[in-house]
Amino acid sequence: MTTPSLQDGIDKAGSPIDLLWKPGAEPWTPEVVEREYVGWRQEQAAWHEGVALLNLSHHMYDMWIEGPDATRVLSDYGANNFEKFAIGQAKQYVPVTRHGHIVTDGILSREAENAYLLSGIPAAQHWVHYHAEKGGYDVAFVTDPSSAFRPGGGDPRLFRYQIQGPLALELIEKVFGAPIPATKFFHSTPVTLDGRAFKALRHGMAGQAGYEFIGPWEHAGYVHEAFLKAGEPFGLVQVGALAYATPSVESGWIPSPVPGIYTDPELAEYRKWLPLFGIEGKRPLNGSFFSENIENHYVSPYELGYGKMIHFGHDFYGRDALLKAKDDESLRKKVTLIFDPDDVRRVIGGGEDPGFVLSYARHRVETSAGLVGTTMQTASIDPVGTLLSQTLIGAAHAVPGTEVTVVWGEHPGTGTHPEADLGFPRLRATVQPSPYDRNARTEYRRNP
Repeated sequence: MTTPSLQDGIDKAGSPIDLLWKPGAEPWTPEVVEREYVGWRQEQAAWHEGVALLNLSHHMYDMWIEGPDATRVLSDYGANNFEKFAIGQAKQYVPVTRHGHIVTDGILSREAENAYLLSGIPAAQHWVHYHAEKGGYDVAFVTDPSSAFRPGGGDPRLFRYQIQGPLALELIEKVFGAPIPATKFFHSTPVTLDGRAFKALRHGMAGQAGYEFIGPWEHAGYVHEAFLKAGEPFGLVQVGALAYATPSVESGWIPSPVPGIYTDPELAEYRKWLPLFGIEGKRPLNGSFFSENIENHYVSPYELGYGKMIHFGHDFYGRDALLKAKDDESLRKKVTLIFDPDDVRRVIGGGEDPGFVLSYARHRVETSAGLVGTTMQTASIDPVGTLLSQTLIGAAHAVPGTEVTVVWGEHPGTGTHPEADLGFPRLRATVQPSPYDRNARTEYRRNP
């Protein structure tokens, strides 16, 4: 039996929206790890006030790219600067379509002169793999899917443990017996723990101090136990799947934007190459914002705040479109919405504390002028005392302090007018900068 392609799914459903629109879809949380260890509130507090351990080992899709043309294919299909890309450095990889819409981002690490590791949800990996095959690049690929999708089960190739929070560096020094050598943001340094070699990537997820430790799975148990044991006097808290999904709302990263691949006739072959049962065919869309046109969900990397990562000193797929978009005043701005806590209790909690809330729904953001934006990810942030939402909004409404309303509900999809009054409740919210976390906004990338 032939495996159905993404294009097969679109054709059968009738349109990309009819394929992807799933009202009430459950929000994604990481696989394998416990949903909560000590409670999502305490786990969120840990990276704000103490020290937290986050396990990234199971939900990351890894693809190793190696060969004489490895740099060339990544450069040809990514907007990043490859002239300044040191071995041991990582970058947020930014691949775009010919129309300048993001495919999705990923974390790209340079492992050697002609070897890279691209990690994250697999849309960017698919993009690079396809174009490498189509273009005849001299490069080889090795993939390790996330644990929920690894054929035959088994363990990951790599462990990833993140230690972050105000006490992170003190705990790390205790584990290794000395401070880790000063490392620039998104650069790695080799480390050894009792003869076990791996690397420490200078990285965090909510603007806090910390490192991500990455190494062979055979060392996973030992390294994990070493951090747990050394962390006891520091009050180390393990972070479960619920709390893990929320730091991006504070740090300003919008996860998994809709890939801009569903409508371009030139990408028909790509859609036939992609499996239907992959991220591009199965990541659901839902919320109070509905449009029959999937292109209304496409996103520019400028809207995501990735403008500084775009390097026009090389030719790449989508370059002309990004040059035109560079000064496009119609592009939306990324902001943080702070929801009115009384409205949250009234609308979502039925008058009570709603507990943990997580949503990737595209909810309508309105003013008296009508629709001005859409939410991208919304979550409870207990230290703030309410919901925060990463939101794309028209530039005229992006000024901090602007008051808006969020339409909270699930549009049923095709067959109901996109602008129909469905009686959904409104929540008041206030525009604030993105990243919301001050440290992430002002200090994080300057940390040594």
